[in-house]
Amino acid sequence: MLDPKYLRENLAEVVKALAKKGFKLDADRITRLDSDRKTLQVHTQDLQSQRNQYSKNIGIAKAKGEDAQALLQSVSKIGVELDVCEKKLSVIQKELNEYLLTIPNIPHESVPVGKNEEDNVEVRRWGEPPQFDFTPKQHDEIGSALGLMDFECSAKITGARFVVMRGALVRLHRALIQFMIDTHTQEHGYEEIYVPYIANETSLYGTGQLPKFAEDQFKIDSEHGYYLIATAEVSVTNSVRDQIIPYGDLPLKYVCHTPCFRSEAGSYGKDMRGMIRQHQFEKVELVWIVMPDESSAVLETLTQHAETILQKLALPYRVVTLCGGDTGFSAVKTYDLEVWLPGQQCYREISSCSNCTDFQARRMQARWRNPETGKPQLVHTLNGSGLPAGRTLVAILENYQDAQGHVHIPEVLWPYMAGVKVLQ
Repeated sequence: MLDPKYLRENLAEVVKALAKKGFKLDADRITRLDSDRKTLQVHTQDLQSQRNQYSKNIGIAKAKGEDAQALLQSVSKIGVELDVCEKKLSVIQKELNEYLLTIPNIPHESVPVGKNEEDNVEVRRWGEPPQFDFTPKQHDEIGSALGLMDFECSAKITGARFVVMRGALVRLHRALIQFMIDTHTQEHGYEEIYVPYIANETSLYGTGQLPKFAEDQFKIDSEHGYYLIATAEVSVTNSVRDQIIPYGDLPLKYVCHTPCFRSEAGSYGKDMRGMIRQHQFEKVELVWIVMPDESSAVLETLTQHAETILQKLALPYRVVTLCGGDTGFSAVKTYDLEVWLPGQQCYREISSCSNCTDFQARRMQARWRNPETGKPQLVHTLNGSGLPAGRTLVAILENYQDAQGHVHIPEVLWPYMAGVKVLQ
């Protein structure tokens, strides 16, 4: 959530900045609600002051043995008016807060102008797409032909956008997850964390999935407000909710493997084929909790850590800066990693690395204590995929295929594969 004070004092600038994300801020509504809030707040405080004074006078009158009936009637009258005023103030504050929760984070000045992914700006490329002397197949063709990937079975069990994997392909999927966790913990210094796969509404509000993206979530229990997580970012970032973190403990660096569940609302008809866009998938997530002056530099580091996985797997990719219209709700800036898929002859997103500054922290009241002032301040939060196992598996199947339809396992994964070096 944006700082309400900053929003009030810089309303015109915020309107202009959010237009970069394609968000039209209702400045008149903000101004009206804030004005009404101030007026009622002042009146409420005035009534409270009057009531306190009358109450004091009643005590004095009774001590002197004087008749306090008139004063009691005045207090009663003020109480009724105060009750009405407080209820009106509560309604206005609720409407203002609900609107504030729908306002996205302000994009960083370096974020390029644009409406969608076509306007994203390439930063760099790594590796060369492989050249084949045959027409490369897409991953679902390869996996199905090998008898290791079954979409008909998953459709029978559940429905569309799920997959059943078998044999060595399952081992490869699991190997990728362990390889990623080992790399991030042993080489990059992350602490591994295990979290619930179910989160409550407060957690989803904290990281910005609610209220805007309610239709994208799988709600499983209305009584408790439980949701299946769409990303480990929700659970891991909320682990510091309502905390004041000691200065010496920052930065916090977490790596977490979880399944992820997404309804993919609004994406029907898009990427229906194969494992690119599924309702259930596995992901290794990276989360940083840092001091405010570090978050810009940490975004670069976080992105490089995700890139390391692709480099070790020798998968060609490119890094793009998302334009304003493609930058997520909670982020001020995002880098996407896009891996080369020979079967599709294009780069496809495999990781998003985002700096959310204090936007999530304000919602969660996640803070650190400044040793110089002794006062708590909001932390900055960052997150990124490091990487999703499913899409990485897709990239391996397509980039390491041969003319016979076999898939050669990247050498870095051999220690995890119990002797299997080729899927055939």
